[in-house]
Amino acid sequence: MKGLNIREALSRKERVVLGAVPILLLLLVWFFITNGEPEERVVTPLILPSPVEVVKSFKSLWYDAELSRSVAASTLRVAAGFAVSLLFAFPLGLLMGSFSKVKSLFEPVSVFGAYLPIPTLVPLTMSLFGIDEFQKVMFLSIAFFVYLLPLFVKAVDEVDNVYLQTAYTLGATKWQTVWHVLLKIALPKLFHAMRLGFGVGWSYIVLAEMVAATRGLGAIIIIAQRRGPREHIYLVLLVIVLVAYITDKLWEKAEKKLFPYQIF
Repeated sequence: MKGLNIREALSRKERVVLGAVPILLLLLVWFFITNGEPEERVVTPLILPSPVEVVKSFKSLWYDAELSRSVAASTLRVAAGFAVSLLFAFPLGLLMGSFSKVKSLFEPVSVFGAYLPIPTLVPLTMSLFGIDEFQKVMFLSIAFFVYLLPLFVKAVDEVDNVYLQTAYTLGATKWQTVWHVLLKIALPKLFHAMRLGFGVGWSYIVLAEMVAATRGLGAIIIIAQRRGPREHIYLVLLVIVLVAYITDKLWEKAEKKLFPYQIF
C-alpha cells in the first residue's frame, strides 16, 4: 500500500495527528447517534447520552458523587492490594526463577492462575473474606498475584548463565548468587513488571467495588447503572483511564530515574 512503510520513523507531530484520527471519528459517530431530541435519537439516552450531556454532568459527579474522594478511595485499594500481592509474589517469583525444584513445585499453581477468570474471584473472596474493605483488598491482591508471578519468574529466568558461572568461579555461595547476581541483574525487569502489573488493578477496580462499596470509582458506576445518571458511567470510565495513565507515567519516571541504562 502506498504511503505505508515497514517500521517507518514518524515525527511526534505525525504520531499525534494519526492518533487523534480514530478518537475524532469515534466522537463524531457518538455525536451523530445521540443528536436530537431523546425520542428521535438512534440510541436512547437511557443507554448512551450525548457527549454534551456527559460533559454537563461533570458538576454533579464532582459534588454529588464526591469524585475526588472516590478517586482517593480506589487508589488506596489498588495500592493496598498491590502491596499485599508483592509480599507473596516477589519472593516466590525470585525463588521459582532461581531454583528449578521450587519452580516445578509451584508451576502448576502459576499455570492454573494464568487461566483463571478473574471475575470468578469476586464471589470466592466474598465467601472467604466477607463484603467489607478487606474483601476488596484481597480480591485485588489475588488478581495482582496471578498477573505478577509469571513476570517475576520470567525476569529472573532471563538472567544469562554467564553471570552465574562468574559468581561460582569467584566462590559465591548459593544465596549470595541469588541476592547479588540474579536479583540485582533482574531488578530492572522486575521493576518493569511491577509497573505493568500496577495497571491491572485499574482494570479490576469496578469488580472490586461491585458490592457494599460506599465510595470508589467502581461504586459510582454501579450506582449510576442502577439509579442514574447514566452520564456518570462514561465520565468515570474516562477518569479511570486518566488515573491509570498518570500512575503509569509516575512509574515510568521512577523507572528511568532508577535504571537510566536500561532499555525496555
